[in-house]
Amino acid sequence: MQKINFKTSRVDYTLVLILTLLAICSGIAIYSAQASGQYSENFLLKQMVFYVAGIGIILSVITLDSDQIRRISWYAYGAGIAMLAFLVVAPSSIAPVINGAKSWYRLPGMSLQPSEFMKIFLIVALANVIVTHHAKHVVKTLQSDFWLLVKLGLVTALPLFFVMLQPDLGTSIVMLAILTGMIFVSGITWKLLLPIYGGGATIGALILLLVVKFPAFIEKYLGVKQYQLGRIYSWLDPYNYESSAGYHLTRSLLAIGSGETTGKGTGNREVYLPESQTDFIFSVIGEEYGFIGTSIVLSLFFVLIYHIMRLAMDTKNQFYTYICVGIISMITFHVFQNVGMTIGVVPITGIPLPFISYGGSSLWGNMLGMGLIFSIGYHYKKYMFSTEK
Repeated sequence: MQKINFKTSRVDYTLVLILTLLAICSGIAIYSAQASGQYSENFLLKQMVFYVAGIGIILSVITLDSDQIRRISWYAYGAGIAMLAFLVVAPSSIAPVINGAKSWYRLPGMSLQPSEFMKIFLIVALANVIVTHHAKHVVKTLQSDFWLLVKLGLVTALPLFFVMLQPDLGTSIVMLAILTGMIFVSGITWKLLLPIYGGGATIGALILLLVVKFPAFIEKYLGVKQYQLGRIYSWLDPYNYESSAGYHLTRSLLAIGSGETTGKGTGNREVYLPESQTDFIFSVIGEEYGFIGTSIVLSLFFVLIYHIMRLAMDTKNQFYTYICVGIISMITFHVFQNVGMTIGVVPITGIPLPFISYGGSSLWGNMLGMGLIFSIGYHYKKYMFSTEK
């Protein structure tokens, strides 16, 4: 067995610092959330264990170079599809229905959500598709761009189908955000993209109009359930649905607003918010640490995204570049959606705040993505003076 020669001098210590600061923010926020939550579990201890395991995930990926990652990309994609597909037929003893969704495998001491890992497998598979396509079609044509668009759509459609069966709307939207981000940098002509995304935006606006004005039509002909419509109504007018679908949003707005500039201080929460250690962790930060605390957290995400963006522009390896774009798209959408839903900018979906919210699957999926980013920095010196495009 060949011994791996790990060189600490090639580790991206800037990224180490960013992730360490995010872990500290996560620990502080979860400690505050569990102090006044509805559970007696020690979520902070579990989150720290998840972080230690996440470091192991990073170390297992960091030494893989781009060629090795490309070789295993389809195996990882296939394994992710298999895990999602088995959820459909798995008995409730293995895959219970939680909050109306069959999205988790029950394991001793925790639950595992395969869609969190599938997002990373999807990014790697899409990056592989783009690089392989460009290698075969050096001269771009409208037809070659169309086939690239079709291939990217098909690769995304399969995991998207299984995630929607769970159903998990939040993760489905994240996958579409990843696809969109990678399409935009894939070199596909705007002659194809403009009518597709323009038409999609028009259809989305029309559906929203039908939801607001003609809900009976939506329920009857599009199969949308009443509780799903309630999420839209509670988003548009949360205080009219304060005792039902708008409860979380109104409590979140009250918590964040009452924190004002500096917050109430650690352990001084006054607004009760169920499950605040997961999807609504940003509300806890807003109440206890105010505008200053939330600004620090958002600044860390900005620095993280900027750092990955610099890596994407510096590396000469296109496969690495597309991986960076996919991970940037994923993190950016996660942060926008999670923070946006806590302040009423977007409807509520079950999307956690990356690296901050409590949860092993979410954190491990993100750490797997960071492992790929560490790999770029680790192997970058090999490409620094290369003529590879």
